[in-house]
Amino acid sequence: MSRPAELFVTAADYLARERQVETRNEYLNGCIYAMGGASRGHNRITVNLTASLHSQLKHTPCEPFSSDMRVKVSPTGLYTYPDVVVACGEPRFEDQHVDTLLNPTVIIEVLSDSTAAYDRGDKFAHYRTLESLSDYLLVAQDKPRIEHYRRQTDGQWLYSAADGLEARIEIPTIACTLHLAEVYDRVTFPDPSESLHPG
Repeated sequence: MSRPAELFVTAADYLARERQVETRNEYLNGCIYAMGGASRGHNRITVNLTASLHSQLKHTPCEPFSSDMRVKVSPTGLYTYPDVVVACGEPRFEDQHVDTLLNPTVIIEVLSDSTAAYDRGDKFAHYRTLESLSDYLLVAQDKPRIEHYRRQTDGQWLYSAADGLEARIEIPTIACTLHLAEVYDRVTFPDPSESLHPG
């Protein structure tokens, strides 16, 4: 979460403003936080994830949404835009605008250098308060790697990870499989030697 763009704004005012602008902003505790733009790789991964889930979730009670679907974490008051979100059953929305989802089942964030710590830490802490949430996935964009947190019956989160283009991640909650070769289709990874020999 970056520095707040404005201070002491009500949630109602935030929503009214957000619906009038093309940029996306997060909101928490009276503050609006500007969200940075996504890289080409980030966008490709997000499109690939959405396409894969859309294909697998046809004719099921679950529906994927792209990064334009705002999510409200009601217990903490956070409004945010996950990169991909899946809602199962009857999606619930905050109001008649039907643009703020309240009950996500699966949330996926594509990591970047500027957001990775937030996505792993404070943001995940917010997401964990959602009773509807069963799965949280973190997708790297500098290498083929997906981390998966799955809520257990005792409320704890089971961690697993998949590495390499031959790997896959199973999401039994929604009966979907993410093949990393598909998730990273047409994605170019940075050359590791460039970081070892700068200049």
